[in-house]
Amino acid sequence: MSDPQRLSNTSSVAVVTGANSGIGRATTLAFAQAGYHVFGTVRGLAKADKLLTKARDLNVADRLTLVEMDVGNSTSVSTGFAQIFAAAPHVDVLVNNAGVGGNSVTEECPIDTYTEVFNINHNGSVRCIQAVLPGMRERGRGAIVNVSSVVGKITAIAQSPYYVSKWAVEGMSEGLAHELAPFGIRVAIVEPGITRSSIFGKNIDAPNQSGAYDAHYRRLFAFYAAGITNATPAEEAAATILEAATTPVPRLRWHCSWGAEELLAARAAMSDEEWVSFGRHLDDEAYYDEFHARFGLDIRPQQ
Repeated sequence: MSDPQRLSNTSSVAVVTGANSGIGRATTLAFAQAGYHVFGTVRGLAKADKLLTKARDLNVADRLTLVEMDVGNSTSVSTGFAQIFAAAPHVDVLVNNAGVGGNSVTEECPIDTYTEVFNINHNGSVRCIQAVLPGMRERGRGAIVNVSSVVGKITAIAQSPYYVSKWAVEGMSEGLAHELAPFGIRVAIVEPGITRSSIFGKNIDAPNQSGAYDAHYRRLFAFYAAGITNATPAEEAAATILEAATTPVPRLRWHCSWGAEELLAARAAMSDEEWVSFGRHLDDEAYYDEFHARFGLDIRPQQ
């Protein structure tokens, strides 16, 4: 791991949040391999062993600096970016990847859970954006890639706090792209489907206090069971993020990983009334049949 005294003005610099695992780790390595010096933010330096090992294996450890940062805390973000700007004259690319999941139906989701998930997934991105934008505006260039999710465009069953936060990320990002257009700063939204990541092993909560939502949680976990079986490597999402930040033909939204194209295209083709009607199924098998017919994805639990 490099600990530069001061990078040169000609260095290409990227900041990737949530760099210690999954998409964040793969993205950090992808940018380093592409020649960037990458500041990878992690909540705890002790959790970054796999990232450091892979960086050494790929001979890019000298292009990586770890920064301890909790995007959910304004003071931590300010301190982390002060460290970054002490070592780098500018930031060319910001990848807002750090995030958390959250399972619950609306009726039974504690307000504190909404607040926590929103604070990390949405507000955490905004904190980092606000840190890099003055420099990007002054230089008249830069790229901000916000990692959303397919649930930023389709309301995944029984994941209310998660999709609420990701819909907010989508709205913020779309508005941000419009705001920054005069300044030559690119904004991209990446909407992954299911990618191989440790987050799914942690995302097992089913806070069904009333018992009224048993079917909702069964269907949620059936979807993720199918997704985990077919999950695409995090490197695929990382390649999409790198392309979104660097392509000479930029666009706002990018899709990648298992299920993304099918889910987003099919939901866009459905009317809102059809979407609501789809939720009326009382029988799981009928639900799985329609899911397969509409989205081309078989999420029926395997016997």
